[in-house]
Amino acid sequence: MPGSIGGSYRSLGGSGSDIYRSTTTAANGSNGSTTMMDTVKKAFSFVTATNGGNGFPSEPLIAEDDVKQPVIIASSTMPSDSMDDIELKNIQLQFPSTRSLSRDDSSACEETVETDRGPLVVAIQGSRNKPAILTYHDLGLNYISNFQAFFNYIDMRALLENFCVYHVNAPGQEEGAQTLPEDYIYPTIDELASQLTFVLSHFGLKQFIGFGVGAGANILSRFALVNPHKVAALCLINCVSTQAGWIEWGYQKLNARYLRSKGMTQGVLDYLMWHHFGRNTEERNHDLVQVYKSYFERNVNATNLALFIDSYIKRTDLNIQREMDPTKKKEGMTLGMPVINITGSHSPHMDDTVTLNGRLDPTNSTWMKISDCGMVLEEQPGKVSEAFRLFLQGEGYVAPLSPTKMADFRKASFEELLKAKYGNCADHSSPMLARNIHITENPISAVVC
Repeated sequence: MPGSIGGSYRSLGGSGSDIYRSTTTAANGSNGSTTMMDTVKKAFSFVTATNGGNGFPSEPLIAEDDVKQPVIIASSTMPSDSMDDIELKNIQLQFPSTRSLSRDDSSACEETVETDRGPLVVAIQGSRNKPAILTYHDLGLNYISNFQAFFNYIDMRALLENFCVYHVNAPGQEEGAQTLPEDYIYPTIDELASQLTFVLSHFGLKQFIGFGVGAGANILSRFALVNPHKVAALCLINCVSTQAGWIEWGYQKLNARYLRSKGMTQGVLDYLMWHHFGRNTEERNHDLVQVYKSYFERNVNATNLALFIDSYIKRTDLNIQREMDPTKKKEGMTLGMPVINITGSHSPHMDDTVTLNGRLDPTNSTWMKISDCGMVLEEQPGKVSEAFRLFLQGEGYVAPLSPTKMADFRKASFEELLKAKYGNCADHSSPMLARNIHITENPISAVVC
């Protein structure tokens, strides 16, 4: 090995090449009576017997007739002092950002709303005297697993100071739902949309901003087409505006059959994961995938989900189209309210959102594709929250928030989260409650060979 930094390593090439040969060749002496102590003494004579400190030995380290078996020598000039008494200081760790799909948000309260097709469970988050945002979830999810993490995101919490959110659960899809009776006829997709009229009447809402994902986006779009005066704006994520194709219909029919007879099988689980995340999701976010796999296996009522899937695949086309001639525009031909149409670059529904965008009025609609994600609310909540905030500001609902105010709110929200998780500590003695987190770099310097 060539000489290294600081002279810690000494080259044994050149005249010292005999050393290796002498330590690996059997002794030719007649008696071979040299003791191990003599061998070690001659080995250490290499350190002092050098020519002018040039690192080359003046004589062989070990004579050929002195060795009966190979000997491995370690130099005493290695910089071992730098490896002693090392202490890492001032390292304070944050608590891990655990992801839970359970009801752990005390700010949302649930109410049951009676409709003509059975009860609906609606969760309310925020002050009811503020403008309403109404959400509707996708297949296999409910308001907790679909929206809880996103609406508790720090940037969204700053935005929701101005709104009240009403999370609508499809019949039998809420957390801990009982299995629906065998004689229960599940509402069609149009009837699910008409149920929202009872929700508005129950809470006394005259108008709302819709926020839907997948099947929920389709339901909100149907309601908006029939009741355009009750919907102020729509945020649609992975929305499909056409009827189910043969491939989707076949897969979902099999899924519904297996859910009724065998429960959550591996095939159904794989389809749900593809429906929400697209392909190659584990390479992007392995932990999030495991959380949702566990959720689908343990927390979903298979029978109720089968009924919801059957209703969704029997959906009809929205029958909307873009009319470029302003003199021929007719109310009800397309969505008349402002629409932001969002999808992920890895989402299997990206082409469907492009189709929907081609059927919307370009003067009041926006199509947005977010890179490196499939389930945008979970994988890119920051980008979605910023887009949604700017969309609402453009409609005059939210006063612009300066970066300073947003930063102050993030800091206050983080401290509030720490206090809620670890309690109030007046002396801030807990490392989790330290205002500034400093990490000291490892003082061990790398050795370059």
